[in-house]
Amino acid sequence: MSALQSPALPGARSSAPSSTPFALELKSVRKSFGKSEIIRGAELAVKPGERVAIIGPNGAGKSTLFNLVSGRFAPSSGEIRLFGERIDQLPPYQINRRGLSRSFQVSNLFTRLSVFENIRCALLWSMGHKYAFWKFLAGMDDVNDRVEELLEMLHLDKKRDVPAVNLTYAEARVLEIGITIAGGAQVILLDEPTAGMSKSETRRFIQLIRQVTEGRTLLTVEHDMGVVFGLADKIAVLVYGEVIAFDTPEAVRANVRVQEAYLGSVLAESQSAGAHA
Repeated sequence: MSALQSPALPGARSSAPSSTPFALELKSVRKSFGKSEIIRGAELAVKPGERVAIIGPNGAGKSTLFNLVSGRFAPSSGEIRLFGERIDQLPPYQINRRGLSRSFQVSNLFTRLSVFENIRCALLWSMGHKYAFWKFLAGMDDVNDRVEELLEMLHLDKKRDVPAVNLTYAEARVLEIGITIAGGAQVILLDEPTAGMSKSETRRFIQLIRQVTEGRTLLTVEHDMGVVFGLADKIAVLVYGEVIAFDTPEAVRANVRVQEAYLGSVLAESQSAGAHA
């Protein structure tokens, strides 16, 4: 098994059934809080292995959309499908066991455990190990060997025995990605993964994401246009709860409606900054 492959998640689908080509599909998804409609008939169809960036102005509904996909909220109407199976009425843990995992803006780690132990916790379940009081973790060679592989891939092998609480912000984000991969996720949601990082940290982090998510489906909410255009195969533009465009970065960049609604001023600022860098 190569270092970039993770064991199949029990109960999860590693590829889409013949009835649908999509890893993740949203059909006319709406979400209201009281009289306020936040998501307004969102449509999205993401193929297995695609990397998709979701962009839009503040208040567009990006975080709400992620909350709907990950099961934190249930939609008011519409369907959300993971590899063809409806998940919009499932709790988050069941969605996770079907192969979808989410990373939040704030890192969520076992801070008192070491880096090695954090990864091992994720691997135990995904590799089929159930709770058993008579088994010693030190004797689980298959799990421990896999942890070492992942740590090397993540460039965290030198931090192996460091408690998670002592990691830098960027290292903690990398560890969180590692936990997601170790858990067997085939669809990964990243919420502003590079927020708070320096430019050099961002470049290294994006390179790492591209490496470790190879063959997996990735959706990310990101405000840094350099990250968006450097990482995404496709971009979904969300404005006032509606997906107004979903296409390649080049097509989205040239889309007049997107420029008018959001992207024009952002790109101008990004290009101006690049010209003076």
